[in-house]
Amino acid sequence: MSTTVQIARLKEMIRDVKDFPKKGVIFKDITTLIKDPDSLKLACDLFSEKAEKYKIDIVIGVESRGFIFAPIIASHLGAGFVPVRKKGKLPYKTASVSYKLEYGTDTLQIHKDAINKGDRVLIIDDLLATGGTSKAVVKLVERLGGNIKALGYLIELSFLKGRSKVKDHKVFSLLKY
Repeated sequence: MSTTVQIARLKEMIRDVKDFPKKGVIFKDITTLIKDPDSLKLACDLFSEKAEKYKIDIVIGVESRGFIFAPIIASHLGAGFVPVRKKGKLPYKTASVSYKLEYGTDTLQIHKDAINKGDRVLIIDDLLATGGTSKAVVKLVERLGGNIKALGYLIELSFLKGRSKVKDHKVFSLLKY
């Protein structure tokens, strides 16, 4: 099956939900993709193929939907998995970064010992929208000495220009809208 056909198959598996979480927004619901074992496998295989060349040591999964893909990709790549979580969810010593949301701020954390200096890191999340979350995760990883090789997303909402917030890094997305 060609990559174009594979991408079309994945796009067909994503459900649009109008007016969620607020009026005027069309939410890209990935639950329909991840409940289908063939589609989940295909997405993780495509992520892994794009990341193989980087010889990754650590795959970061960003809370919460990044957790779906990152451990599977880490397993495919022979790498470790590290979660980046919202404030107060990790049990050990953490590094934190706060960032702006549309309304207010949020804080992300990672265990201070999760990344060794020089580790080759792949950051995985389900969605690249405005790029604020991605920029915050990049700051955390770099603060701990990680070498970010790429950031990968299932979906990129290109019109929101999130790539501009992480423009100093390689970025790939499987599906673009």
